[in-house]
Amino acid sequence: MAAEDVFTYALSSNQAWAGYKGHQNPDFFPKLALGQSPEILWIGCSDSRCPETTILGLQPGDVFVHRNVANVVSPTDINTSAVIEYSVVHLKVKHVVLCGHSSCGGAAAALSDVRVGGVLDTWLTPLKAVRNAHAEELAALGDKARGVRIAELNVEAGIQVLMANAVVQDAIAERGLQVHGVFFDIGTGRIRDMNLGTGKGGVKGAASANGDADVVRGKHAMLVFRNGSDGAAMQAR
Repeated sequence: MAAEDVFTYALSSNQAWAGYKGHQNPDFFPKLALGQSPEILWIGCSDSRCPETTILGLQPGDVFVHRNVANVVSPTDINTSAVIEYSVVHLKVKHVVLCGHSSCGGAAAALSDVRVGGVLDTWLTPLKAVRNAHAEELAALGDKARGVRIAELNVEAGIQVLMANAVVQDAIAERGLQVHGVFFDIGTGRIRDMNLGTGKGGVKGAASANGDADVVRGKHAMLVFRNGSDGAAMQAR
């Protein structure tokens, strides 16, 4: 399909989707236009195979989103910091989710000794630092496992930055904000909770009405974050 045809098809598909949603629930778009109150901030990769609302089974208005190449969280990146501050302070999201994924091009680039070129080499510097810090562990793995592992380590590094963020720290202390590190396997479509952030080492937020689980309800699904004796779990229902 030619590039122009893809764009034309996308516009046509939007018309069909909007018509279906409006027919299914006539109040959906008018209510959506009044404002947003998402309960999740999702920080993920720009990879086209990782559309957060789709893979979570949620709807427009359920997830506030920040995505960049290789889901890098840097304390000096004003873009990421602005998204965190707005969602945590003003929207008062209940969950901050940092998601890495398999088959990540940024992870592969960080593992390579060949420069990508341009600004990408600068952007991937934190991931290169992760590679250098775990060089021995990564060298012992096969190519596929190495790509997955550095992506996991990148999430761990990003969670450390999030947990050190003053806005996030205040929200954890004052209203039980939850911070999660998760990993999306493109090959299975499944999200795995990595038991990082507020779910690690007994650093918990306020208890929910369900006792051991925080439930984020979407229009046609709900996302469950559960803290139990066997560790944290996240499940879309």
